Amino acid sequence: MLKPPLDAQTIRALFTKPYGEDAPTAEQWKAVYADDVEFVDPTQSSSGVESYIRAQQSLMQRCDDVFLETECIALNNDVAFIEWRMGLKIKGVEFIYPGTTRLVFGSDGRIIKHRDYFDFVGPTFEPVPVIGGFVRWMYKRFVS
Repeated sequence: MLKPPLDAQTIRALFTKPYGEDAPTAEQWKAVYADDVEFVDPTQSSSGVESYIRAQQSLMQRCDDVFLETECIALNNDVAFIEWRMGLKIKGVEFIYPGTTRLVFGSDGRIIKHRDYFDFVGPTFEPVPVIGGFVRWMYKRFVS
């Protein structure tokens, strides 16, 4: 069972889920996330551990399967950065999102802030016929 304070090994366990395996349970999330945790990613923001759990469960329900693998962890006092890759299988199509998470820990060692940074648009729409070509054109237009 995961419990605070989290070190690199327990963070890696929290941010690792191979395809076909279960995600952490609500009890596991509650053990390491503060009741009033702030969660932000490119698609949503919420407050409270119950809201965070609903967001995770909703993602799992919308997908045929999900994987998460940790690449690097940097931990310094009450802040951790985790570099990861997330894969979502939806209706036979796999979408891969590389990203980073910033965690801030409270005085009791539980997570009080969780912010995910990743490109949602590119990996979501590039594989889609017609739309993917437009997305690649837009990226080139604004990045080049």
